[in-house]
Amino acid sequence: MKFDGKNIGLTLSGGGTKGLAHAGVLKFLNEIGLEPDQIAGTSSGAIVSSLYAWGKKPEEILEFFKSIYFFHWKHFTFRKAGFIDSSAFRDYFHGIFGEATLGDLPYKMHLTATDLVSGKLRIFGDEIKIADAVLASSAFPGIISPYEIEGRLYGDGGIVNHFPTDILQGRCDTNIGIYVSPIQKIQKEDLSSIKAVTTRAYDLLSANSNMQKFTLCDWVISPEELALYSTFETNKQRMDEIFNIGYEAAKKSYKDVIIL
Repeated sequence: MKFDGKNIGLTLSGGGTKGLAHAGVLKFLNEIGLEPDQIAGTSSGAIVSSLYAWGKKPEEILEFFKSIYFFHWKHFTFRKAGFIDSSAFRDYFHGIFGEATLGDLPYKMHLTATDLVSGKLRIFGDEIKIADAVLASSAFPGIISPYEIEGRLYGDGGIVNHFPTDILQGRCDTNIGIYVSPIQKIQKEDLSSIKAVTTRAYDLLSANSNMQKFTLCDWVISPEELALYSTFETNKQRMDEIFNIGYEAAKKSYKDVIIL
């Protein structure tokens, strides 16, 4: 179902495990019959949006995240520039998407990654395999090694554009943005590991410019409660909580939306 014949764009930010809030929002959008025409996504937003476009239900996306233990020993690498080998996740995504490309999906997809050599944002075209686009887009810097496609090294799309709603400007009549990376409230003692410092620096670098983009959206869903969760949650109960936070935030804010 489309609303008033409008072309609807949906933007899903990065956010690691907090991207499960995207799936919760999608559950609510399904309930109200809102279907996007175009989707922009980066990092975990690229993962969730691709699974959704492939036909996975929001609850199935939640179970997919819960089925993968991110810090499993077999994911680690000592030969690449990261603690986790991005290629270690290839089987998970090829098992779902196979050789399918972004052009095979029912929505126009705008998945992004950062070309680490040129420093430019790459918006993958229809010809790129879904699995490759997702793996490149979610290669979190300092944690996950860069992902190579056709001889070029890519890192997380959030490095240069964590909330790519600007990509949909002029393409859609109505833009809905889901932003799942509110700044965490922390103490000095929380910055006791390389992962914690890397994650904190990354969040601070992107936060200001990302939130300025809220004005580009007709409806923004940005649950502040997600600040209580880390970027790399592994506890399944907390994953359920993140999913439900996204759903409830969308439901609560929908009553104030008058543009659809």
